Amino acid sequence: MEINQVVGTLYCTERIEGLRHCSLRILKDKKGKLLVATDPVGTRPGNWVFTVSGSAGRYAMGDPNIMTDLTIGGIIDAWAPETVAKPEASSSASPATPRDKAA
Repeated sequence: MEINQVVGTLYCTERIEGLRHCSLRILKDKKGKLLVATDPVGTRPGNWVFTVSGSAGRYAMGDPNIMTDLTIGGIIDAWAPETVAKPEASSSASPATPRDKAA
């Protein structure tokens, strides 16, 4: 699973049967790359979402016959993106090392 932001809706009138009734959203990942995902939860531009990919994406749509490899799994209600992945300050001055077996 990954966290992405919804930046728009993808409109396309001609689709394969396996995507006929699926809402499609344009997402932006943390590197700025644009992705397309199916949307079973009803997102809007600006929403932060988590996505599931591969075969899990098909199952997340509720039908394993849906032809998708990226599905929005849910809308994130609250999180602080600026604090994610910041290492916590360590209380010890040096990292723990394994004890010498000979001692």
